[in-house]
Amino acid sequence: MASFISTLLFLFLMGGASPAGGQSSELTEPMCYDWGESSEAGVSVLEGESGWLSCPLFSHPSVYNYTSTQSAGHTLFWYRLLQGQDLEEPITSSSRLSKDRERLWLQPATSDDTGQYICMLRNKSSCSKIAMRLTVLRPDEVVRGVDCEPPVAVAATSEYIGLQGGKRLDCPDLQDAAKMADGEPTVTWYHVRRELSMCRQYPFWNNERQQNGASLRFYVMLDSYQGLYFCTVHYQRRGKMLNFTRSINVTAIYPPTVPKYPSILRPPKDLVSPVKPGSKVRLNCTGHFPIIRPDAVPEIWWTVDGKTLDKLADQRFSQTTRQVDYDRGDRFMENVLLIQDFQSEDLNKEFNCSVKNERGFETRRVQLREDVWLPSVELGCGLGVTLLLMLLLFVVYHVFWLELLLLYRSWFGTDERHTDDKEYDVYISYARNSEEEQFVLSTLRRVLENELGYSVCIFDRDSLPGGTITDETLSFVARSRRLLVVVSPGYASQGSQALLELKAGIDGMALGGHLRVILVQYKPVQRHSWVRELRRARVALALVRWQGDKSRELTSRFWKRLRVELPVRRVGREEEEEEEEGGNKEAVLMRLHSQNSTNSQTGLISNTVKDPQKVLNCAS
Repeated sequence: MASFISTLLFLFLMGGASPAGGQSSELTEPMCYDWGESSEAGVSVLEGESGWLSCPLFSHPSVYNYTSTQSAGHTLFWYRLLQGQDLEEPITSSSRLSKDRERLWLQPATSDDTGQYICMLRNKSSCSKIAMRLTVLRPDEVVRGVDCEPPVAVAATSEYIGLQGGKRLDCPDLQDAAKMADGEPTVTWYHVRRELSMCRQYPFWNNERQQNGASLRFYVMLDSYQGLYFCTVHYQRRGKMLNFTRSINVTAIYPPTVPKYPSILRPPKDLVSPVKPGSKVRLNCTGHFPIIRPDAVPEIWWTVDGKTLDKLADQRFSQTTRQVDYDRGDRFMENVLLIQDFQSEDLNKEFNCSVKNERGFETRRVQLREDVWLPSVELGCGLGVTLLLMLLLFVVYHVFWLELLLLYRSWFGTDERHTDDKEYDVYISYARNSEEEQFVLSTLRRVLENELGYSVCIFDRDSLPGGTITDETLSFVARSRRLLVVVSPGYASQGSQALLELKAGIDGMALGGHLRVILVQYKPVQRHSWVRELRRARVALALVRWQGDKSRELTSRFWKRLRVELPVRRVGREEEEEEEEGGNKEAVLMRLHSQNSTNSQTGLISNTVKDPQKVLNCAS
């Protein structure tokens, strides 16, 4: 561009100089300097609309000014090379093609006007020419966002309006059309919101934006007023109605009252970043740049020891800048400093991120330290496995705690028969009625003796005739390791034998600790109906509930829970030897049977021994 201006200036000066010796320049034909085709001066016009071409030679007023060139004797000529032709032809003014100063007007443009146009500025001693391209588009060739948009061949201009602020919009090129019009042009406005696929023609149904003459006035700018605005200019020239359409992209920005100083969002203050020597290090700097002018370019950069990267003689350092966000005119820029093969001596360098705009400047330092390796993956995996195992063990214990407890007791539990002088493992206390007696004799006694191998004492079965009930009861309870109390609604009435058994068991458990009481709930009992001794026992002891048919199997929860409370029992050689000595016990059983028969005849005892084969050592 500088060479273009200097050449034009040289030709302009040469054109104004006189030939040597004072001879007339009319004797020679001036050489015309051809600048070729200008890529920046291409024009697109919609078919049927008015348009114009401006000679690019006058795009630099400091070199060529139309008024000064005319005064110096220069004349502007127009030529065109239409599409499909090989020869240039001069353009003469007509009702459709007209010249106005440095412009060539097409009122209106047709599809045949497409081609290359040349403007030539010459006088007797100098000549310059430049070409440009004109494209006439049909309406169906114009790309539109939504169907309701009017076709526009010219790129949209941009306007920025502060929120809650005001501004006036003028249709682009309106003043140029007014110079060519025979009267005052009129303007029609449209508003298009592409995200809603919605087009609105003025009026816009509110008082916050109104059309004043040919202009559109914004009194209060809102987010919803953003979008594309189209203005169609209508004017009359030489009896013809002409028009052209332009578009304006309106964007809402933060108002000028908002602080406009730049700020650094990342890295935060006092950040210490761990780095590993020999690795690739990325330092991220993100800055916020409030809008001041739409064309203002924000600045964000890194310095190393006070030097920018272009002055740093180290190819390991490079940076990239990009825009990461755009919010109502405010820009968020990111600059990444990339350090290849980070060295230990780089830790002593000073890394600063800086941002700058027209209002201010800010810088922030990034502190680096060497990253100490920690086996984070290994620790994380180990912790995860540990937590998983703990969770698994918790679930297993929650579901199988009874089985685990029984397994532990079978391995490490102590058989109490080797540590005390008790005769019975279990003494069963229950209410004396037919239903509970049936449960005790046919279920509890059978399983405890036959299936689990415990020695069971039942007063009605194992007591000898002729004794005192109180003394016999206390003796049996004292000679047992467990007192199993079958709790039911009819249990422990005041003064009954069951109450005596319960009191004896609780006293023995509280005083000597040589007896433990087990509560088995055969049927639900209301709390208010419990006697005082039973309430005391319920507070201190766990309750094993019988659940009917669900509890009959030996693998049910009832029997597992009951085995936890009963003494540890292992079936070994001692039990086998006791079974072999069963013949020695038969004589005792025969003697007991004979005595029970005698007592029943004399009426001293009303209860008979129901199963003589199960009485072992209750006789004294």
